Amino acid sequence: MSTTADLVILLKKELKTAGMTYADLALALGMAESSVKRMLAKGEMPLSRIDAICRALKLDFADVARRLADEQPLLAQLTELQEKAVVADKKLLLAAICALSQWTLEQITQSYRLSEPECIGYFAKLDRIGIIELRPLNRYRLKLAKTFRWRPHGPVMDYFRENALLDYFSGGFDRPGEGMLLVHGAISRSLAPSFMERMQRVAQDFAQQHQADQKLADKDREAYTLLLAMRRWEFEAFVALRR
Repeated sequence: MSTTADLVILLKKELKTAGMTYADLALALGMAESSVKRMLAKGEMPLSRIDAICRALKLDFADVARRLADEQPLLAQLTELQEKAVVADKKLLLAAICALSQWTLEQITQSYRLSEPECIGYFAKLDRIGIIELRPLNRYRLKLAKTFRWRPHGPVMDYFRENALLDYFSGGFDRPGEGMLLVHGAISRSLAPSFMERMQRVAQDFAQQHQADQKLADKDREAYTLLLAMRRWEFEAFVALRR
């Protein structure tokens, strides 16, 4: 959530961009320069004063609020409680996955048995949870960073392991554009993080391509799920044979 301190910082940036001094702002507000400095230092001002500052800067208050929201830190991970709220309702989990893929309301309702009112309701829940910021006309801003990942042992990944993992790996991975590689080897511990970084870059490339291809017609796109993983592990049957 945006704080008054964040708002003051943003207003100061706008003052600098506009080339206005505290003296200029004081003149526009009909205040003493010292009062303006004190007001901005304490961050204590009514909405009417904020609105007056916006007018002096020739800014729309709605634009300022939107910029303030856009500058808030994006989440790299949700809390345990946030994830529990997501998996408590399977339709909400579907809406969350679609939001992560930047699907529009129209794309979701056209692809799944969700009515428009239902979908809007789930968007509102995702907004309350903190995954998206719901905006006018049922548009939204994703509040998750590009490096976002579900908690490794959290409710969402546990749900995936229990309900989707076997189904995913039961596929043949032999159709065009599909494949599964299983590589085992012993490497230097110091090199393992660099392989993880490369995997993360592949995941980001996939996500960015998804965004770029949203402009294509549905007939020219296919839904894929990319699963990348690396961990210290050995087949249990092999472990039993170790000396």
